[in-house]
Amino acid sequence: MSKRNSQEAKRAARERLRAEREREAKRAKLKRQIVVVCSAIAVVAAAGGIGYAVVQANKPTRWEAAKEQKKVVAPANTSGKDGTTVVIGKDSAEKTLAVYEDPRCPICAIFEQTLGPTIKKDLDAGKYKLQFVGASFLDDKLQGEGSRKALSALGAALNVSPEAFLEYKTALYSAKFHPEESEDKFKDESYLFKVADTVDALKDNKAFQNDVKNGTFDKWALVMSKKFDEDSKKYGLTGTPSLVMDGKKVTGNDGQNTPMTVQEFTAAIDKALKG
Repeated sequence: MSKRNSQEAKRAARERLRAEREREAKRAKLKRQIVVVCSAIAVVAAAGGIGYAVVQANKPTRWEAAKEQKKVVAPANTSGKDGTTVVIGKDSAEKTLAVYEDPRCPICAIFEQTLGPTIKKDLDAGKYKLQFVGASFLDDKLQGEGSRKALSALGAALNVSPEAFLEYKTALYSAKFHPEESEDKFKDESYLFKVADTVDALKDNKAFQNDVKNGTFDKWALVMSKKFDEDSKKYGLTGTPSLVMDGKKVTGNDGQNTPMTVQEFTAAIDKALKG
């Protein structure tokens, strides 16, 4: 090989080496840029995830939001301040029996199962009107929300009609659907809808279901519970179920507790009606 050819070969080799180094440098630079961009995206995504988690953590619960709600949306077929007066019956009935119940209360369930038919018969006969006052103190004692959810759902039923309300209340307290006191089944909307499907006016009723899902009457449920607390102090109520007529507790033979048999209940009501 001539000296000239040898020099040309060396220059060509150096050129190839330089070109290869430039390509490697470009590839390394591109790789660094990709790493930086991906890292930035990961940081943004992580920050977004953390931000979302923080927002969700600080978001008020359903009942905190309802408590802060300024306006009470009351169901149809109610009256009085904030719609907490729920009276059902014939206008011709002169007196009103107030019934205080907590949806999760097992004794209330026994009361409804035993005396519900008698009360319905008395209402149809115009013997008296029925006033319902709902409580939710068991949610606090048992750390749940079933009583409040059921009260809100009862408000949604009342918004449909008084008849739907009474039928739904009967179903909630029935032996078939009323859960053990320790089981917070009423917190689940699917369970509330399952019970509602046994009431013709509520079965597949989208307006009713939306009111339950959206918590339309959650604030109403809270103020209703507050009314129970206020009336408890006013009338000396110690729990549920409790009965009041003409501002006086209606009690059984012992003069203290709520009557729990048909005979005892009828006697106590007849006495209250005369009083």
